[in-house]
Amino acid sequence: MERREFLRNTALAAATAFLARTEPARSAAAQAASPSQAFELEEVTIAELQAGMASGRWTAQGITQAYLERIAQLNHRGPELRAVIETNPDALAIAEQLDRERAAGRVRGPLHGIPILLKDNLDTHDRMTTTAGSLALEGSIPPQDSTVARKLREAGAILLGKANLSEWANFRSEQSTSGWSARGGQCRNPYALDRNPCGSSSGSAVGPAANLCAAAIGTETNGSIVCPSSANGIVGIKPTVGLVSRAGIIPISHTQDTAGPMARTVTDAATILGALVGVDVRDPATAASAGRFHTNYTQFLDADGLRGARIGVLRQAFGFHRDVDTLLERALSRLRERGAVLVDPVELPRGRELGRNELTVLLYEFKHGLNAYLASLGPNAPVKSLKEIIDFNEKNKDREMPYFGQDLFLQAEEKGSLQEEDYTKALASILKATREDGIDKVMDEHRLDAILAPTGGPAWVTDLINGDHFGGGSSGLPAIAGYPNITVPAGFVFGLPVGVSFFGRAWSEPVLIRIAYAFEQATRVRRPPRLLPHADLTPPAVR
Repeated sequence: MERREFLRNTALAAATAFLARTEPARSAAAQAASPSQAFELEEVTIAELQAGMASGRWTAQGITQAYLERIAQLNHRGPELRAVIETNPDALAIAEQLDRERAAGRVRGPLHGIPILLKDNLDTHDRMTTTAGSLALEGSIPPQDSTVARKLREAGAILLGKANLSEWANFRSEQSTSGWSARGGQCRNPYALDRNPCGSSSGSAVGPAANLCAAAIGTETNGSIVCPSSANGIVGIKPTVGLVSRAGIIPISHTQDTAGPMARTVTDAATILGALVGVDVRDPATAASAGRFHTNYTQFLDADGLRGARIGVLRQAFGFHRDVDTLLERALSRLRERGAVLVDPVELPRGRELGRNELTVLLYEFKHGLNAYLASLGPNAPVKSLKEIIDFNEKNKDREMPYFGQDLFLQAEEKGSLQEEDYTKALASILKATREDGIDKVMDEHRLDAILAPTGGPAWVTDLINGDHFGGGSSGLPAIAGYPNITVPAGFVFGLPVGVSFFGRAWSEPVLIRIAYAFEQATRVRRPPRLLPHADLTPPAVR
């Protein structure tokens, strides 16, 4: 029996042992027994969970047990979503302790007793492993929590388990299939099981979308929070780089990497964001956030927040899909109705040179950052360098590379130090293009509060032979700039979710959250997935 199966079965056995002790959880867990039956916690918000625990309707232990039962039913059985690599064997014990604290009059805050999944590239120093989905790191337990994990624990959140991801956060091969990892297998989109969940935070999107957890944490270098959030019908916040510490997160790029919340509502995502922020000596980039972060982002929620908001329409990101354009036109109409001032269109830099220079930067920074991360694991690290991972993959190619190779790894290994001119010139070029000559310039010229664009298209059919089929999207410019980006459900194309993105200048999360929340409240298009085997291709006029 593999370790992840042992941990999953241990958690389920513990859930059964506690079943008789928590009556509300018995109901929720029992109703999760069949995907066709109602799940008591379906679409429940963090505020509703808190109210339920405060009233005695639910307990943290019961809520956690119900989610563990739902994971057991939907993750490796039934539709086999494969959104969760492993569950936390201590989750129920942690929940019980939090219930005791509540009974004693101590509630740590809005996340007290709330089960949250972590992407499997965030370190946890517990009985879970941190592997980025790779067999090369199987069994690795870091010497300390990532700062994100520590902050969540301190806030009273329950780390429910590790979410599946595109292996190595989708930076192993340019021919990869999103949502696949050697440890987790192929993650599936719950709206149509043969469709792709996008990546790399695939499981972190599917978990909340399919109600396997209250919310999740993902990471993004370029699109890895917003794309899966869009494709799975949830909200994703990609913060300004430096707002949330990256300490203890398996890296790609110190210029672009960030962690962020993924949840079913803007309110839940904003609630979680407030628990993650702050200056951290383990991540020098967070020093720039001093005086700019807020520990309560829910204060910026305003249902009338579109009135007077100046929003630029990035038309150059449209045009890749007729039905996505139709959804975005409806969104623009709703924005106007709610009082937004649209500047249509605005233009931002684009071109192949920007993409080439970004890849150069990522290759250099990946090698540098990954080798440093592996060194931080100490002498017992399963592998100690990118070169050793490459060798491991080659020796285990039947398990690690059955569908795609490691061409990006090989390119990164060839790179030298961060002092090389090839790197420094590429970095300076992309930052100037996306910041000074890009987002900042356009927002200043038009006095914008945000820029709007389609996040991406409807999910494509998963194709392990040919890899991903991205149709279009808008994550690149804010990702390269290190600026914030929020995606919100905008509608459906043949039953498949599509999101709209609002992004802006550095540290503008309060404004973006206000706009995103007002749009969400004006549209309310999210609906839970039905776990269909295929997308419903009935023409809309016939439905």
